[in-house]
Amino acid sequence: MLPVTTTRPTPTQTGATARWRNWGRTQSATPAEVIAVHDADDVAAAVHRARRDGVTVKPAGSGHSFSAIAVPDGISLDLGAMTGLVHADRERGRVTVRAGTPLHQMPAILEPLGLAMPNLGDVDAQTLAGATSTGTHGTGLAFGGIATQIVGVTLVTGTGEVLTVGDDDPSTLQAVALGLGALGVLTEITLQCVPAFCLEAVEAAVQVDDAARDFDDAVRRHDHHEFYWFPHTDVALTKTNTRLPAGAPTEGPGRVARFLTDEVLSNGVFAVMCEAGARFPSVAPALATVAGKAQSGRRFVDTSSSVFVSQRRVRFREMEYAIPLDEVRDALDEIRMLIDRRGWRISFPIEVRAAGADDLMLSTASGRDSGYIAVHRYHRDAPDDYFTSVEEILTRRGGRPHWGKMHTRTAEYLRTVYPRFDEFLAARDRLDPHRVFANPYLTQVLGR
Repeated sequence: MLPVTTTRPTPTQTGATARWRNWGRTQSATPAEVIAVHDADDVAAAVHRARRDGVTVKPAGSGHSFSAIAVPDGISLDLGAMTGLVHADRERGRVTVRAGTPLHQMPAILEPLGLAMPNLGDVDAQTLAGATSTGTHGTGLAFGGIATQIVGVTLVTGTGEVLTVGDDDPSTLQAVALGLGALGVLTEITLQCVPAFCLEAVEAAVQVDDAARDFDDAVRRHDHHEFYWFPHTDVALTKTNTRLPAGAPTEGPGRVARFLTDEVLSNGVFAVMCEAGARFPSVAPALATVAGKAQSGRRFVDTSSSVFVSQRRVRFREMEYAIPLDEVRDALDEIRMLIDRRGWRISFPIEVRAAGADDLMLSTASGRDSGYIAVHRYHRDAPDDYFTSVEEILTRRGGRPHWGKMHTRTAEYLRTVYPRFDEFLAARDRLDPHRVFANPYLTQVLGR
């Protein structure tokens, strides 16, 4: 299971402004100015000022993107005060929340309403705006990424206009629901929720060949299925979640027992192992074997958010690509052979998930059922060509990089794998004609 923390990055003061760093320590910047905003009017004022002064604007979320998508160099907007519920429509199952609301606050907002988000990833530190704008997703072939839950947004465009977009304007919504931060600053988000539900979670250690062979069938048979393979071993950990009605009796290890297990094994022991592997790379295969053998089966039932989300604390770097679902097994086999051939020493497991096709312009699952392969390195590991070599395998299969994770793709390549790429650029020209929200990353992936 992948270690992630839920704490926000702590900036360090350097001169007149605070130096910004992301959680994975892959990006940093010193913005020209930090402005705390409380509503759309504050954001609009900042945009007008940026246009006047010829600088850019970038909202600061929780810093959980590994790519440079959120790196601020002009005005950095602090949305920390823009959190919480704005409006709830119980009859339609819709809630409007402020865009800076962290995902970990959503259960407390939704549970009193008898509602839940349909699907989540295993990290809840991101703001809702950041998670949706970068294409964050969980697993489940009947479910899309978190941005597919959006049925309306209010945003401030690059001209300073406060614009509300709903499902009565599907084309614009399909752009702004997953907008990379390139179309405007989201201030409110309306989500289509579902009645609250529980999950039965089943985890099992299996042979990696079996996990890969059965993956396509498993994601079609189960509500939520994924697996992790531990490099240098033949062990994979499968995780299968089955949806149950709200109020299903809690079973298996309780939350406290699961927390202690995860803290000791997936955080404490794992952190020591990763640090040892970074200092002495030759021991990484032996440590991976220990980690693989430590995995054992468990089953429990709890509320959906309690099962989807895990508390993880070990820092890492990550790259993830979406490829056609039927190519996952061959791609993973090729990656496994590449690791053996190149002699890399890998501490972190490889994660394999799935998501159903959706209609968002720049979703990694846009127009096709997708399998996801994510590779990780401990943040202190020495740089090597692991990511770029795996990237070559995945791009040969029409891979689409997760926007918030590390990759080297440019607009020239991305246009070939996103059928609606030019539609999104047209929306950008309309909503941010002066490129107030640009930064070097957006120029790389979208062009000027």
